[in-house]
Amino acid sequence: MPGPLEGITVLSFCTALSGPFAAMVLGDMGAEIIKIESIGEGDLTRASTHKINGVGSYFLSVNRGKKSITLNLKDDRAKKIVLDLAQQVDVLIENFRPGVMERLGFDYETVRKINPKIIYASISGFGQTGPYSHKPAFDMIAQAMGGVVSITGPDDPGAPPVRVGYSIGDMASSLFTATGILAAIIDRDKTGLGQRLDVSMMDCQVALCENAIARYLGTGEISRPLGSRHPLSTPFQAYSTKDKPIVVIANTEKLWANFCRAAEKEEWITDEKYKTKYVRLENYTPFNADMTALMKTRTFKEWAERFEAHDVMYAPINTIEEITEDPQVKAREMIVELDHPKAGKHRVVGTPLKFSKTPLKIDKAAPELGADTYDILTNRLKLSPSEIEDLKNKKII
Repeated sequence: MPGPLEGITVLSFCTALSGPFAAMVLGDMGAEIIKIESIGEGDLTRASTHKINGVGSYFLSVNRGKKSITLNLKDDRAKKIVLDLAQQVDVLIENFRPGVMERLGFDYETVRKINPKIIYASISGFGQTGPYSHKPAFDMIAQAMGGVVSITGPDDPGAPPVRVGYSIGDMASSLFTATGILAAIIDRDKTGLGQRLDVSMMDCQVALCENAIARYLGTGEISRPLGSRHPLSTPFQAYSTKDKPIVVIANTEKLWANFCRAAEKEEWITDEKYKTKYVRLENYTPFNADMTALMKTRTFKEWAERFEAHDVMYAPINTIEEITEDPQVKAREMIVELDHPKAGKHRVVGTPLKFSKTPLKIDKAAPELGADTYDILTNRLKLSPSEIEDLKNKKII
């Protein structure tokens, strides 16, 4: 069954992660994604170091289901092809620095004149406006300047800054962009007109720092790294056991009482220093010392059995290897197998979107470079075989 975005076509001028991930989310929901790539090289992640039979696993992971057309965008005939495609599509996504699309001749005002219904989404480090708009950015820049790095890492003032373990600087902007595009599609259905969507990677990090910023604006408290613990509740963190770490959360008094019974520490339920989350926070240093010592008295399995019996919220800290074999992950089809002409059968992450009426099916691998050029030129733009051969001979496609 087709996804909910069947019939929506997206023209993607995207490379690396932020743009491709946004386009992939739309593609997973049924949109047709036409990826514009340069001749010979294509998306820079095609050359990523981790390869499957010579194909970059990075590229395979975020470009599944897309179509690839290769063009020499310095040539006027290639530019015409792009504008002809832009005239037909519903959405255009690009993640270049501000000014690049204008220099290429594909800026919003140019495209809007030939397709007033188009939704034109731009992802950049700092947005299209403001004093930093001209600056380049990758994930770590967005994390650093957006405040995320300042609140991430061990609870040690002398520790060096720590990057979030995955590219939240990129992927937050991807998800905000996909959300904005969907909203713009709904608005277009009402008004008949598209619009420009301007998404800044830094803005997205600021938005995700909402709790830390709210506390500062309300109280003047400047958040800092706290390791795995929560700034407003405890216990709400990872602890070492006799063999491997465990996450324990008891952020309500009912959960706290359950934890105390499971740990055979019923006296802590009424202890004046520990009986509510507020006094536990006020007395965090001695409380954490007691908790740390207590959790080391049993193995993970022993704690898990006790927590299951007493309805305590807990979790293991899974490795990436463990995630891929987890029964819950398998049951939710979060790891799927695809078949690529060169990479062969390989597994990628599935989609977390589970629709009841229009279930999503991830069944098409990432494209080989330029694999769909002939098809797009023939069936979408109605070019003749001789015209296509001429473009190829002149290295325009």
